[in-house]
Amino acid sequence: MTQTATFHDLDGKSVFITGGGSGIGANLTEGFLRQGAKVAFVGRSDAAAFVDAMEDETGNRPLFIQCDITDTPAIQAAIAQVTEAHGPVGVLVNNAANDQRHSTEEVTEEFWDWMQAINLKAHFFACQAVVEGMKTLGGGSIINLTSISYMMGGAGYPLYTTANSGLNGMTRSLAREFGSQSIRVNALAPGWVLTQKQLDKWADPASLATHLEKQCLKEHLKPDDIVSGTLFLASSASRMMTGQALVIDGGVAVTG
Repeated sequence: MTQTATFHDLDGKSVFITGGGSGIGANLTEGFLRQGAKVAFVGRSDAAAFVDAMEDETGNRPLFIQCDITDTPAIQAAIAQVTEAHGPVGVLVNNAANDQRHSTEEVTEEFWDWMQAINLKAHFFACQAVVEGMKTLGGGSIINLTSISYMMGGAGYPLYTTANSGLNGMTRSLAREFGSQSIRVNALAPGWVLTQKQLDKWADPASLATHLEKQCLKEHLKPDDIVSGTLFLASSASRMMTGQALVIDGGVAVTG
């Protein structure tokens, strides 16, 4: 990872990341560790090897808690454990998501509930669980990772885009609700980031070429491209920014 900026106020900050052991989340974990933050993350799969690798590479060991984010008591317990270990969470990054492809016709009620639990409900209850601790700190930063897919009306995963749009509304409402306590809530909307999962499942040459044609910047996004924007939103460098959606997509969705 190439570190492009240092945010001094993140040194020693208690940071909690969902899905921080793989994909974009793994790069976010590394990025915060390199800033000197006390990083904790949750994920469904064992991440012991990743934790060891991060300590070797950064000199800063993250705290991993194995947890299914669709289990609300489990995510609440994880945040309580992190608070005990690292102090109140000052930065929450709601990163974990599932963009499983599906058609409208095949959606069942059970699949609907599962997709919303992963992509929307878990984000809300993680926000709820960190608010009291952020109040004791005199403020904090919550970053909800969404996607440009809802902005573009992307087909092939309507429940995912529904949740993404919901996250944007939730972000704005929580920013308004907790702004008086100096708790900032922003969304970050990546474009098509070529994680290993994307490369393995959906990034065939034709799809890659079609998407690149839509971008102003003619280079595919990598997980590292999302890190600096997240660090900026976490830091006091963005102290007067809240209720916003920061888009990092190479110029597909031109906002404003």
